Amino acid sequence: VESGGEYVLTGQKMWLTNGGTSTLVAVLVRSDEGHPEGTAPHKSMTTFLIEKEPGFGEVRPGLTIPGKIDKMGYKGVDTTELIMDGLRIPADRVLGGVTGRGFYQMMDGVEVGRVNVAARGCGVAQRAFELGVSYAQQRHTFGKPIAQHQAIQFKLAEMATKVEAAHAMMVNAARKKDSGERNDLEAGMAKYLASEYCKEVVEDAFRIHGGYGFSK
Repeated sequence: VESGGEYVLTGQKMWLTNGGTSTLVAVLVRSDEGHPEGTAPHKSMTTFLIEKEPGFGEVRPGLTIPGKIDKMGYKGVDTTELIMDGLRIPADRVLGGVTGRGFYQMMDGVEVGRVNVAARGCGVAQRAFELGVSYAQQRHTFGKPIAQHQAIQFKLAEMATKVEAAHAMMVNAARKKDSGERNDLEAGMAKYLASEYCKEVVEDAFRIHGGYGFSK
């Protein structure tokens, strides 16, 4: 809500990536100002750039980061909630300087994020494959490395194919994004395929490692 040359933000956001460590947060909110009743919801959304102190608790007046959400995985980033209660923001903190553009700005970021997820999937799958090949060459059963057993060779061949296919789709999506062309289809497909193949390649690498794949 606009108030005396500022905006007052109230609401909460769940699943904020790097919420505890960040000093700048892009927040998408509904802003009815300048948009008559009946305006399509996606046309009355605005992105604000909010500066804050790192850490937890009240990190600036009206803005609270309660604490980390304990996740099953994805430990490399802290994930939090963000609570705004009468948070006052100067009008010049509107991203792009114009209200009502937030949905389009965020969707552009989502496309980059999908390519990013695809790239991470490719990286994890590549490393799992390398470790699987290495162990298969070291581990001997029945007088020879397990890499020489046909069952393991088939598994490694399938893993390599998935690594290459995911990488090709990821690069294609990244190039489309770089070109400025519409790339939501390519980005979505790359994210889906690379993340699915990543899971499958990692599972197969665990199996190749046998008991070591199950132990720390």
